[in-house]
Amino acid sequence: MDVPAAPAACRGARTERARLQWHLRDGGDPAALAEEFLAAHGLALHDLSRPATARHDGTGVCGAAFYLSAAAGAHLAGAPTTAPEPAPTLPDLTVVVYGHHPAPANPAGRPASAWWLGEWTESWTRRQHADAVTSVRAAIGRGDVYQTNLVGHAAARYTGDPLPALSRLGALPGARYGGVLTGDGWAIGCASPETLIEVTDGQLITRPIKGTRPATAAGRSELLASAKERAEHVMIVDLERNDLARIARTGTVTVDDLFTVRRWCDLWQAESTVRAAAADGLGLADLLRATCPGGSVTGAPKRAALTQINALEPVGRGASMGALGWVAPGRVDLGLTIRTAAADGQYLHTWAGGGITWDSDPAAEVAEAAAKTAPIRATLAGR
Repeated sequence: MDVPAAPAACRGARTERARLQWHLRDGGDPAALAEEFLAAHGLALHDLSRPATARHDGTGVCGAAFYLSAAAGAHLAGAPTTAPEPAPTLPDLTVVVYGHHPAPANPAGRPASAWWLGEWTESWTRRQHADAVTSVRAAIGRGDVYQTNLVGHAAARYTGDPLPALSRLGALPGARYGGVLTGDGWAIGCASPETLIEVTDGQLITRPIKGTRPATAAGRSELLASAKERAEHVMIVDLERNDLARIARTGTVTVDDLFTVRRWCDLWQAESTVRAAAADGLGLADLLRATCPGGSVTGAPKRAALTQINALEPVGRGASMGALGWVAPGRVDLGLTIRTAAADGQYLHTWAGGGITWDSDPAAEVAEAAAKTAPIRATLAGR
C-alpha cells in the first residue's frame, strides 16, 4: 500500500528525500510552512494557475505526500482548537518529499507479527452524541448555524504491527484516496472516497459527499427521495462554491454533477462535483487556507460551525476530517480524511459522524455514524 493519490509511476519506486513534521504547539502558519518547505526541496507550488512546465522524468524529485490534520485546518480558518487530541503523537502537518528511483529487486518485508485488536471505547456515549445533535438543532433554531457536522471518536488497544490492518483499510472498494502514511511512532490509514481539492493544470475540483444510506435498492431510493439529505447536500455544495470562488477566476465556478449517488463499501453516498479555474498566482498556501477544513465535515457557516464543534465534541478529530494526498508541480490531489484510522504506540483510533440540520433525528444520526464506522472497524480487525 502506498501514499494516497501517488501517481502509478511513483508507487513502489520512491526514496524519501526530506520530511517536515509540525504540531499546533509549534506555532506559525502551517500553510506557509508547507509551501516554503516544498519550494526549498524542488517543488515550487507558488502558482497553481499555470500548467507545469516540467514533467516527472523518472529522476530527481517526483512529488510529496501531504497531510494536514483537522485541527490545523481549523487553525487556518481562525477557529478555536481547544479539544484534547486523543492521539497527541500524531503531527498536525506532515510533508514528505520523495525522489524517484527504481525499486530494489528484493525489497525487505516487515516480519510478520501476531495481530490483536481489543474492544472499542467510545469518547462519548450514544446519549451524549444524541444530546449534541439536539444542541446543534437548538443552535440552528437560534440562527447561529445552518448546519454542523458532528464527529465521534473511538480507540482500541492493539498488539502487533498495525500497518497490515491499515493497508487493508486503504484497499477497501471505492477508496479513491486509499493508502497509508507513516512516521516515527504513528501511522494513518485512509479509505476515503472524497476529494477535498484537486488541482491539475490550473483547474480546481472538489467533490463533496453528503448523504448516506445502506447500499440496498431501498436505501438508494430513500436517499434519492430524502428532502432532508438533498437540502443538507446542496447547502454544502453552496459552501464549497463559495470556498472555490475565493481563489478562482471570476465567473468560472460551476457544478458539473449534483447529488449523484455512488457506492462505498456497504453504503450509498451522494456526491457532487464543483469546478473552477484557479486565479492567477494562486499558491498552495492560499489554496489550503480557502479549502481547509472541508465544508462537508464542518457545516455552514464554516467558522460558526467549527466553534460549535469545538464546544460539543469531547476530543479532537486527529487524523480524520483533514487532508491527505499528493502534491507535485502543476498538481495537487488531496482527499478528505473520512473513513480514516490512525495508530499510535498503543491504540488504533477511528472517527465517524454526519451533518446535522433542523430536520435531523438524534437517534438516526447516531445510527448513521455507527453504519459508517462498522466496515472500518471490521476491516481493521481482519474480518
